[in-house]
Amino acid sequence: MPHRKNFILNRLSADDLNRISPDLSVVQLAHGEVLAETHARVEKVYFPHSGIIACVVETIGGGAIETAMIGNDGVFGGTQALDGKVSLNHVVMQVAGAASVISSDRAREVADNLPGLRDLLVNYEQFFLGQVQQTAACNALHTVQARMCKWLLRMHELVGSDIPLTQEFLAQMLGVRRTSVTGVASELQKAGMISYARGLIHIIDVDLIRQWACECEADVRAHYRRVFHSNESNT
Repeated sequence: MPHRKNFILNRLSADDLNRISPDLSVVQLAHGEVLAETHARVEKVYFPHSGIIACVVETIGGGAIETAMIGNDGVFGGTQALDGKVSLNHVVMQVAGAASVISSDRAREVADNLPGLRDLLVNYEQFFLGQVQQTAACNALHTVQARMCKWLLRMHELVGSDIPLTQEFLAQMLGVRRTSVTGVASELQKAGMISYARGLIHIIDVDLIRQWACECEADVRAHYRRVFHSNESNT
């Protein structure tokens, strides 16, 4: 069943997944596609199979910084659907991919009758908050180099060794100047960790990147395992 490509849906019992499947559709999401605007109502719930959803905080002055990534180990719009909340961030596809999608209204109705689904959505929200808090601490305390290595590790886990993105986009996600990203990328290339050309980063030595990364990547992994009592996730 395609919906089991998402870790959250895969944790549902066979009966529960069969009950929700008629309400799910599989869609392709393009790079840069906006899933929710800041302070707008979330109309759909997305369970990614592939690709990456980015939650981005935008400032009045035009700045932006990524606060969390959602891949096939997560869900966007789940808890918002439960109580009609709006999105607090600009939410966009960072890397194109597929997802199982259900309307927010229907998700709320289904979750009222499926405690297992409701619990998974609430548990993921607990992890998501932990990820955002970890990112806030990381952005304040760690070097651009350590943060970029942490970011590359997460991307590698979700999409593999070839990561399609520009340095401009990476700089925006990290909340730094492009020159800072260019300098760090050059250091990583010289160290044999990555190669970069034409908007594509290729991971060469993920173990060395892990050594240069801050502890936040491992801490986020640990948050996920504690919340879901599992070692199955990509996080």
